[in-house]
Amino acid sequence: MLKLVNVAYTYQQGGPFEKTAVRDVNLHIGLGEFVGIIGHTGSGKSTLIQMLNALILPTSGKVFVDDVDTTAKGANLRDIRFKVGLVMQYPEYQLFEETIYKDIAFGPKNMGLGETEINRRVREAAKLVGISDEMLEKSPFDVSGGQKRRVAIAGVLAMEPKVLILDEPTAGLDPIGREEILCKIRDMHKETGITVILISHSMEDVARHAKRIIVMNKGTVAADDFPCKIFSQIEMLESIGLSVPQITKISAALCECGLDLPDGIHTLKNGKMEILKALRKKGGVE
Repeated sequence: MLKLVNVAYTYQQGGPFEKTAVRDVNLHIGLGEFVGIIGHTGSGKSTLIQMLNALILPTSGKVFVDDVDTTAKGANLRDIRFKVGLVMQYPEYQLFEETIYKDIAFGPKNMGLGETEINRRVREAAKLVGISDEMLEKSPFDVSGGQKRRVAIAGVLAMEPKVLILDEPTAGLDPIGREEILCKIRDMHKETGITVILISHSMEDVARHAKRIIVMNKGTVAADDFPCKIFSQIEMLESIGLSVPQITKISAALCECGLDLPDGIHTLKNGKMEILKALRKKGGVE
């Protein structure tokens, strides 16, 4: 689905403020995966995802989308951007139409689709993110922040991409809004089988939803593994300015106190199960 081969990107190449944001990255992301990308500010995450969507092309190396080389002469970048949908941070700032329906329909219209197909896509995308038919005629500026975020995501989904990239989709939302958005994304992934790439500074969010985590540091891939493997490397993560989920910290502290727990506990559900199991072994609970 997505393949990066020796990819690098340098801003203002040859200029006095030249800066290499991504260097020598090799990755393969398959169909239907739910991948989390984490890294401190300036680690290269945003540059990386923009290359996946062909918004920018690598300075060196190659990016393939469905075996199509985005750097090849004559590559249909417009088609690639329909296949790889990118929802930028604070996407609701890009809403501009009179109604939610028209905002969601904007992408499919640009694809040259007929009204019947546009209507189908709008309503299906709205349903996937939890927008009712009644809401479609409302102004996107008369709904809550979380609902605006859903409208923006639905606008990308209406183009029926094979890959959905979400850059900090819960930024600025209250806890209820965050949970609603993430649960909708998780449910949509299960229902449609779409590839999801989630970029987030929240270790808890990534730990709960991603099945694979890519760690970026100084423009390179520092680690790429299952969440339990990634979050078992507490010292490595902290050394590059990242944290781990609170339950991982609690589990590590309990281990130091003598409780026999496995490495890499990263969700509350798993943590509760393992802690109770360990306490039973010690005779602490019935």
